Amino acid sequence: MKQIVANATPIIALSMIGKLDLLGELFDEIIVPQAVYDEIMAGKGHRAYGKAELKYAIDHCNIKIYQVKNQTMVQEMFGRLHKGELETIVSAKELKIPYVLIDEPDARKLANTLLLKPIGTVGFLSLAKQKGKMQVLKPCLDELIAKGFRLSKPLYKKVLNSVGESVYGQ
Repeated sequence: MKQIVANATPIIALSMIGKLDLLGELFDEIIVPQAVYDEIMAGKGHRAYGKAELKYAIDHCNIKIYQVKNQTMVQEMFGRLHKGELETIVSAKELKIPYVLIDEPDARKLANTLLLKPIGTVGFLSLAKQKGKMQVLKPCLDELIAKGFRLSKPLYKKVLNSVGESVYGQ
């Protein structure tokens, strides 16, 4: 069974472009720590992306909320990373799930240090394209960027090239 623990930013980003369902197509079970769930549900206005999508996925799909047991570890490291990022990493360790869906570079470094396998939003979308779950990646990346997702031009080009797409279209 393929499982992944997801942080807020990728859930929000995938919701922004209508691709949250891809998580369920690539993973049998998606774990969302309580702090991540709370962060998404607290979003207001234009930052409310993901609320309805996450609620639906919890009720109808394979997304489950997880309450971290080792809150001491989360509290000791709080400040270096946000609570959601920390709970994502600690949840993966507690549940012995190797994969974490997390975008923030410092959180990814910590995940690597703890022998987890982090993947970000862009890497996840690239994986979905490679696995045949979507036909083209470029429109998704373009929509993310248009909605405020930060993606460097070199990474944008590199990812598109890696899946056989051109920066200039098909």
